Amino acid sequence: MDRSLPWHDRSMRNAWRWPLVTAIAPVTWGSTYYVTHRFLPAEYPLYGSVLRALPAGLLLLALSRTLPRGVWWWRSAVLGLLNIGAFFALIYVAAQLLPSSVASTVTATSPIAMVLLGWALLRERPHLVTVGAALVGAVGVVLTAFTGPVRLNPAGLLASLSAMLMASLGYVLTRKWTTRPGAQPVNVLASTAWQLTAGALLLIPVAVAVEGAPPPLDARTVPAYAYLTLVATALAFTAWFTGLRHLTAGTVGVIGLLNPVTGVLLGTLAAGEHLSGRQMVGIVLVLLGVLAGQTLARTGLSWPRWLRLPARTRAG
Repeated sequence: MDRSLPWHDRSMRNAWRWPLVTAIAPVTWGSTYYVTHRFLPAEYPLYGSVLRALPAGLLLLALSRTLPRGVWWWRSAVLGLLNIGAFFALIYVAAQLLPSSVASTVTATSPIAMVLLGWALLRERPHLVTVGAALVGAVGVVLTAFTGPVRLNPAGLLASLSAMLMASLGYVLTRKWTTRPGAQPVNVLASTAWQLTAGALLLIPVAVAVEGAPPPLDARTVPAYAYLTLVATALAFTAWFTGLRHLTAGTVGVIGLLNPVTGVLLGTLAAGEHLSGRQMVGIVLVLLGVLAGQTLARTGLSWPRWLRLPARTRAG
């Protein structure tokens, strides 16, 4: 076998390693829509979130065998609130008040939010291609998810937008507190475990207040919860936070666009339906956006001079 072929080039394999690891998260998150609606009771979304996050957090905690130290006690609480607790609660409100197409469209703006937050908090000046890829991917999500005119509920729109912004902020803070110069070294399994456990514990009182007693478990729901816990939460969040350690916030955000597309694809296939021409164009645009965000950004394309940060600011 000719090891000089580009596919076998070590630098190329390394360049794609972390994007592929990161992509595990949005693809498995996209599958949660199908699993949740097919096998789990619709009236217990908050308890469903707790049953996903808490066992996953405790499992990763057992594997890492590491408790938070020093500042990581309050950091874990903050990140658990932003990435898990408040995020799941707001998504629940949005799901009750908004069509899924609108919620998917709001989610599609998260790469732009992560690009801007990464620029502001991490001094990660985004590539022009990354921003373009995020916009192309967002258009693709809209084409894939929208099925016709819808009514917008202001409260639902606010909840969905708040969930997106809080999670984007949480992801950028995760990167800031684990990768920036002077950051205290933390194992990715341990930090993921702390966030999931803290977020679930914060969510339990809300679930009790809103939904009362927890849902009954049976032979139908236990395998579904097991999949959501082990694959769509423990594995997915570990992959996502691993990606945030090796890729810029904007790049990770663009990869996240695979989430709503996976959900639409699985939902359509499970229903025995066919994708429309508009949806197929949308999926192609999302894939092009994701691929462009991982490849063309390395070619050196940059912003016009008048949009660049001063060199002294970028160095900070």
